[in-house]
Amino acid sequence: MFNIGPPELIIILVLALIIFGPKRLPEIGKTVGKSLKEFRTASADIRRELREGLEEHPAAPGTPTSNGEAADAGVAAVTAAAEDAPASAERSGTASPHPVQEPPSSAEPAAES
Repeated sequence: MFNIGPPELIIILVLALIIFGPKRLPEIGKTVGKSLKEFRTASADIRRELREGLEEHPAAPGTPTSNGEAADAGVAAVTAAAEDAPASAERSGTASPHPVQEPPSSAEPAAES
């Protein structure tokens, strides 16, 4: 990753000793060690949660869920709400003034110009 050899590491340690002094160097080392440990723990937790989330499979339609209801009952409710949405939009006055036109089917002859 960083390709630091023994000579570079010795230079870094000598500079740290000169800059921070012999009294503060152990404190800094301890703080850096704790920070690295917390980072590793957090990244392991994130990896575990992602792995568990990817392994979870949604319930197949028609099979009971943990609360005893069928998994497709929620799908039916969403479908019913989507079908009711255009009618409620017209009642509230938020319907689009431009109706959506269906594309012509291939069975109809095209108009020749």
